[in-house]
Amino acid sequence: MNIRNVPDTSLELSGEQMQQLVDATTKRIGEFLDTLSEQPAWNDDKAIEIARSLNEPLPETDTPLEPLLDRLFNEVLTVGVNAAGPNYLAYVPGGGVPHAAVADLIASSVNRYIGIWSGAPGLAQLEASVLRWFADIIGYPPEAAGFFTSGGSLSIWSAIVTARCCKLPENFLRGTLYTSDQTHHSVIKAARFAGFPEANVRIVPSDSSFRIQTDVLREQIEHDRRDGWQPFAIVGHAGTTNTGAVDDLDELADIAQAENLWLHHDASYGGFFMLTERGRAVLRGIERADSVTLDPHKSLFMPYGTGCLLVRNSEYLKQAHQLRGDYMTATPTSSEFTDFCDISPELTRNCRGLRAWLPMKLHGIEPFRHNLDEKLDLAGYAACGLRKLNDELDDNLEIVVDPQLTVVAFRLVRSGLSHDELNQLNSDFRERINSTRKVLLTPTLLHGSYAIRICVLCFRTHCETIDTCLQEIRRAMREV
Repeated sequence: MNIRNVPDTSLELSGEQMQQLVDATTKRIGEFLDTLSEQPAWNDDKAIEIARSLNEPLPETDTPLEPLLDRLFNEVLTVGVNAAGPNYLAYVPGGGVPHAAVADLIASSVNRYIGIWSGAPGLAQLEASVLRWFADIIGYPPEAAGFFTSGGSLSIWSAIVTARCCKLPENFLRGTLYTSDQTHHSVIKAARFAGFPEANVRIVPSDSSFRIQTDVLREQIEHDRRDGWQPFAIVGHAGTTNTGAVDDLDELADIAQAENLWLHHDASYGGFFMLTERGRAVLRGIERADSVTLDPHKSLFMPYGTGCLLVRNSEYLKQAHQLRGDYMTATPTSSEFTDFCDISPELTRNCRGLRAWLPMKLHGIEPFRHNLDEKLDLAGYAACGLRKLNDELDDNLEIVVDPQLTVVAFRLVRSGLSHDELNQLNSDFRERINSTRKVLLTPTLLHGSYAIRICVLCFRTHCETIDTCLQEIRRAMREV
């Protein structure tokens, strides 16, 4: 066998070379961060042209770093929505604390494998400790466990698989799952991935506050049992995407307990408001759920790709996920430690928990709590500002529902217009609000009516941003 006499070390960086690479990159990142408040909330100029320019053949030769950084920061990153900026009030923003990027640099550089505890005991236990912090925040007992995911979609999928394994026989296709008409589409998608036909997901109507109607839920469960179905799970909401609505979590727990159903709460958006006094009051009963989805990349301000699933009892996760190959090393001898591959779908994975651990250790939990309290205040301030605009301009600007967390949904109502015409009016209204690119608001349909959402969550969003948003709404109202 022939072996090259001269080894190729071109992919190996010395410490000094790595430092130069990082320095050049962080200089660009610093400029990006320092100008965030001046950048547009969204930009689609030349988006198609830039996207098409990236359809390139496999590079056969090298390119210097500076031209690559120029292209990234001056072209590629200039189009799309500016989800890191303070004026991004769309969907459910988080902002992405930059400290987490340093943690990702460390995790990727040392390249430790933590699917099995023995591969990196320190990092595996660090991640388990962060998950324990999260469990403490929502009030889970010591036997709770969980794992990090890329976001709520994968978390809810694993939760439904766990519920299926714990509550249904091997032939599970008569199993039915219950959730409200305000549910995130990922719930239905997760049920499909868990093997259920879409028709097995029962959509229960919500009330005028967009909370699940528990009396209808009880009736539907009873009706399905009579018809030979096997009800097995309820998915409640601790902060919907549409309006931030929070179901009656205690009553859902009572129903689940009485009917012997698995109870999962989608707290992707709202869960970390448990850090605040007002949040704990709104989310009372969340700790009674069998499982909870949390997205640190929402209300803990972490970068995208930071989600997690928590389950009250780790044994349920093992029942659904544990499977071993002959090539795998033994599990930890102490029950104090866990192989993440035994309680989650993944085997090969890096350390995701470091990106939450580092910012939380650097600052402690108080700044996160204060930021969440500020966002609750700002949502109330926005709702009050909308009412003042309505009085000032003598227009029919309707707040669809007062904020339960930090989403304010509103719409224009004009007499003499049909339902479709009102929806079109509000679509035009939103486009006018966003037209200057000073803010970005997104729409939704609430019981069939088009509504515009202000979602206040980014840690960089403060009072001046809401003032700007209200100014843009005032301008758009006059134009409409």
